[in-house]
Amino acid sequence: MVTVFLDKEVADKHGHHSNIPIHDVAIVGGGMVGMALACSLARMPLTNQLNVAIIDSNPALLSSDCIRKEDPPDPRVSTVTPATIDLFEDVGAWKYVDRHAYFDKMQVWDYTGFGYTRYNARDINKEILGCVVENKVLHRFYYHAYRLSSMTMQSSSSSSPHGSLAKLELSDGNSLYAKLVVGADGSKSRVKELAGINSTGWKYSQNAIICTVEHMEENHCAWQRFLPNGPIALLPIGDNFSNIVWTMAPEESLNRKSMPEVDFVKEIDRALDNGYGPHPKSQLFGSRAAFSWLTGDTTVSANECFEVPPRVTKLASERMVFPLSLNHATSYALKRVVLIGDAAHTVHPLAGQGVNMGFGDAFSLAKVIAEGIAVGSDIGEVSLLRRYESDRRPANLTMMAILDGFQKAYSVDFGPLNVLRAAAFQGAHYISPLKRHIISYASGEQRFPLFS
Repeated sequence: MVTVFLDKEVADKHGHHSNIPIHDVAIVGGGMVGMALACSLARMPLTNQLNVAIIDSNPALLSSDCIRKEDPPDPRVSTVTPATIDLFEDVGAWKYVDRHAYFDKMQVWDYTGFGYTRYNARDINKEILGCVVENKVLHRFYYHAYRLSSMTMQSSSSSSPHGSLAKLELSDGNSLYAKLVVGADGSKSRVKELAGINSTGWKYSQNAIICTVEHMEENHCAWQRFLPNGPIALLPIGDNFSNIVWTMAPEESLNRKSMPEVDFVKEIDRALDNGYGPHPKSQLFGSRAAFSWLTGDTTVSANECFEVPPRVTKLASERMVFPLSLNHATSYALKRVVLIGDAAHTVHPLAGQGVNMGFGDAFSLAKVIAEGIAVGSDIGEVSLLRRYESDRRPANLTMMAILDGFQKAYSVDFGPLNVLRAAAFQGAHYISPLKRHIISYASGEQRFPLFS
């Protein structure tokens, strides 16, 4: 059962004006990660009878407006890994995601022209490397998969413990109690603040521009080029459309957001072609010969040459700009309070891993709640919730460290470091065991060995 409150009229109709409702789980934040948790709880046998409240002030979550096929894709997208898709399929939910674009190839290179790496799903005997989905499509999918037909919304203003329950006071004066409060309310989490959980991290001196662009032909490959001020990614989103995620200095982002469309399109094509530096050469360091003693059996992509991405012909959406930061909560769980998604951690978008980390949190927490119910535990007990933290914290920290390391390594234009980066590109391209490990880790198929 799902209940979420919006206005006094609806609350009165359900009798909440005289008796404060009690819920098993109150999820604060109806975004993709919060809704993924709700969907998972609703579809697991041990948890599908839980009384769950979703608390959010965004009316779009309840919108039943159709997404018209002829509309261009929205610029706000997520790159979903095969491991995340498997999680959705396990709870019977992925079939509702009806507008998306799979990709089976990826090319990564930098502006120096010293090296590149190509990846192919067939390198690890898979059909896809990932899938790009509009965020609004994921929201729509949750709405139907979870059958949220009678939800209303309100934002939470405060929470406090009340004996064996947590009390949430809503901004319209209503209140509710819950055995467990889940903070899924983003990087500026009010739940985290009220629970007194601190964060560590920093702001990057970078912004990201996102937008939808159109080509003359369909794009089936994910492309990423590292430029002097940050990476640019071109991600397929279906038909002749792609999504741009371009990281740059804040001043540059404001200038590029406001420049005429024709000039911005030229800037994109320049950034993805030979602007800032030449195309990579395949024979740097003697190519495959330099790594022949490490390569083992050859991967499919090791025989693929560098390709220039499809040219962008026009913009198909507005340009949106947002600042970038890294943040990590010092704790994920206290008694009756737990954090998931961006409320627990935020990362640089250069590998599109942020939302997958959040989905991993949601499904891990749902599993821990189910395990607690199976043995009769109180789902708000910190000893149970620490099992979720023990599962997710090492994996999230590892991914955060890797992404931050990439961000720093490619933010410096220094001769010897450029050569080392080129050697890394060539090694990843030709050393088959290394390439397979990178693909498996990035796709969520396996964890970093230290935490396996």
